Amino acid sequence: MEILVTGGTGFIGTALATELADRDHDVSVLSRDPEPEELPEGVQGVVGDVSAYDSIESAFDGVDAVVNLVALSPLFKTPSGLTHEGVHLDGTKHVVEAAEAHDVDRIVQMSALGADPDASTEYLRTKGEAETVVRTADLDHVIVRPSIVFGDGAEIVPFTKRAKQMFAPLVPVSPLPGGGKTPFQPIYIGDLAPMLADCADKTDHANQTYELGGPEVLTLAEITRRVYEADGKRMRVVPIPMPLAGLGLSVLGVVPPFPFTAEQYRSLKVDNTVSENDVSAFGRSPSELTTFSSYLGIAD
Repeated sequence: MEILVTGGTGFIGTALATELADRDHDVSVLSRDPEPEELPEGVQGVVGDVSAYDSIESAFDGVDAVVNLVALSPLFKTPSGLTHEGVHLDGTKHVVEAAEAHDVDRIVQMSALGADPDASTEYLRTKGEAETVVRTADLDHVIVRPSIVFGDGAEIVPFTKRAKQMFAPLVPVSPLPGGGKTPFQPIYIGDLAPMLADCADKTDHANQTYELGGPEVLTLAEITRRVYEADGKRMRVVPIPMPLAGLGLSVLGVVPPFPFTAEQYRSLKVDNTVSENDVSAFGRSPSELTTFSSYLGIAD
């Protein structure tokens, strides 16, 4: 198959492109500035920006399936000049339009747990609106909603360390909004990438929505403690009441280089676990998936 991965030079995109190439597909990755030397072996880079339709349209010629991974981070401050609406919603509209124009058979849309047009965060709201665009498109679709993804190059470990450095750089405590009680169900990129590849190249996943999580539910505080344990350090979590955290992030978020804003505060209030783990649709059992602790090299 000819498969195009938009946002394919990122953390998830690189793992997925590698998996697809290993399956002998012809894989191209589209990004604003693909570096040839950083692409997986056998994968082609294509220059394009999903926010500008004319820059991506020709990349869809001859493509059988497209995997749309382009997204902004829910954990860190949005880079200047970009918006969730422009990237998630308008970008998805352009991807769908180009796919329809070139008779692409299928789109695999990377969404997020909690995506909903009425969600409380811009990230989840625009992800939900993008899902609507995909479901009403004139092509088969698969929508994937993972919990937070971990692995080499992922955001979660740097996020926990940056939060501690910004709030309390000189003491062994990590102040977390709400005491870090928000639950996550982290899934390992080595488990997720083959599932995404199945969505692209196996017909039995057409027109499905999957919620995918790892083998365990961990709070943000538990994730933070594990990260520091892997570094041989102990970390005590100090709760910051959610209203105070929201105020602090709203104020500090406008002062560079503080990486968080009120958007991240709202994101940290949203449960990030699955109601039913759809990894079984890919022949996997949650219990056999990689745990966050085993990835870090510490005891579960």
